[in-house]
Amino acid sequence: MIRAAAAMVKCLEAEGINCVFGYPGAAICPFYDELYSSDIHHVLVRHEANAGHAASGYARMTNRPAVCIATSGPGATNLLTAIATAYADSIPLICITGQVSTDQIGCDVFQEVDITGAAEPFVKYSYLVKDANDIPRIFKEAFYLAGTGRKGPVLIDVPQDVQNVQIDFEYPYDIKMRTYKPTYKGNPLQIQRICDAVNKAQRPLLCVGGGIFLSGAEREVAEFAKKACIPAVSTMMGLSIFPTDHPMYVGMIGMHGLRSANTAMNSCDTIIMIGARVGDRAVRSPSFLAEGKTVIHIDVDPAEIGKNIPVDIPLVGDCKVILSELCEMEYDNDHSDWIEQVFDIKNAVPENEETEGYINPKVFIRKLSDRLPDDTVCVADVGSNQIWTCNHYGFRKGARFLTTGGMGTMGYSLPCGIGAKMAAPEREVVVICGDGSFQMQLMELATIIQENISVKIIVMKNKRLGMVRELQTKCYDDRLIATDIGNYPDFVALANSYGIEADRVSTMAEAEEKIEKLASSKKAYLLECNVYKLESTL
Repeated sequence: MIRAAAAMVKCLEAEGINCVFGYPGAAICPFYDELYSSDIHHVLVRHEANAGHAASGYARMTNRPAVCIATSGPGATNLLTAIATAYADSIPLICITGQVSTDQIGCDVFQEVDITGAAEPFVKYSYLVKDANDIPRIFKEAFYLAGTGRKGPVLIDVPQDVQNVQIDFEYPYDIKMRTYKPTYKGNPLQIQRICDAVNKAQRPLLCVGGGIFLSGAEREVAEFAKKACIPAVSTMMGLSIFPTDHPMYVGMIGMHGLRSANTAMNSCDTIIMIGARVGDRAVRSPSFLAEGKTVIHIDVDPAEIGKNIPVDIPLVGDCKVILSELCEMEYDNDHSDWIEQVFDIKNAVPENEETEGYINPKVFIRKLSDRLPDDTVCVADVGSNQIWTCNHYGFRKGARFLTTGGMGTMGYSLPCGIGAKMAAPEREVVVICGDGSFQMQLMELATIIQENISVKIIVMKNKRLGMVRELQTKCYDDRLIATDIGNYPDFVALANSYGIEADRVSTMAEAEEKIEKLASSKKAYLLECNVYKLESTL
């Protein structure tokens, strides 16, 4: 017999979890008390939302469910934004929350909130544990649900009294879920139809999304593009699947994408979308785009196929499995003229133009990527910094790009970078954010120091909420309101106060020297970059 809280820890150990991210409180203290005796490493974040974002970064680098923990009430509600962010981008998380004792549920007692009800719209599944004996089964199911099919967050809410019950512990190794049967293998007839459509097409185009990473299909999609002789574009979540200079890769599509990529989307006669949701930021007018084209959509989630764009050939299944099958087919159509046409309009590297006393963020990011190792993990926040990074960071083979796409959550990058670095300590991790988004996460500088995490932080400081300012200028007759965030804090002094080395750069003439200092540092490093207040994302 062991305490149910100890069973929770043993469940994590049985799933191979060796690192968790959390913030304790009274309702989850029995679990923390048992975690004390475990070899699982606990990372104490400074805000519960950042526990979820850090777990997201960890999960995306390991491609396995990662764990975040919070207490009841405000601890759990603080975690909601991270849960919604993970849900929008299909990131597998196990979110453990404490709850008030079962006899107090529904009585509006101290720090009580219906977290399973509140999270229902953006979890793959949620559990409120009422019987401690169900804990082994629930944890096994939760990991299976989070990490299979269309991946996503699963919430386990455990009342404090349930955590203290004595139970017989035996972790199950078999899953019996009659109503959950994700499809992996593609329908052979549909695969043949796709092959025929590719051979018939004169201007085919491959559009890859984050689902490629989630299925681990990077090698297969590159092989398919080469064998079928098809150029490729990506959504924002699909960036770094292909290296920026890959001979078949055109660029990122969408509202903030490259002209070359969007032109290719409009000009092609056959679109093969794989692991992409076809969201509004990627395709603003799906019905118009689909006119006169053969649209092929491959996704593990049948609900996504045809949801946002009319589809001629739907195919449900795992990207890796389906791409492997497509690579075995024969393709006999030469698309070299189409590829040459596409690459004639591919955007050039930006000129080294700058406003006196400021850096050119687009050129700076290109120089940054040139200096960092090939396999660097680049994490972008939300705002102008994200678009500059997407369009100007040069991803080489082995690189990985992480950001929040579906939810667009400011304050994601630094905790995500922490999780990514802990999952892959041998790789360089660079976090790029704006001065607005950084102030939503700067408390995690303490976590960096406490855990000795050597992430590199770029803060683009334009003293504005840049993307909102740009929107107000273009769409609201320059009526600017609530976008001036002032010339504070001093980010260099702030970093130094945490014991983190920092510097600032204000001209392109000194950019390479400052980048070199950041890149050669073996510890955490922050570089404040002064950007002109009216610098646009274009």
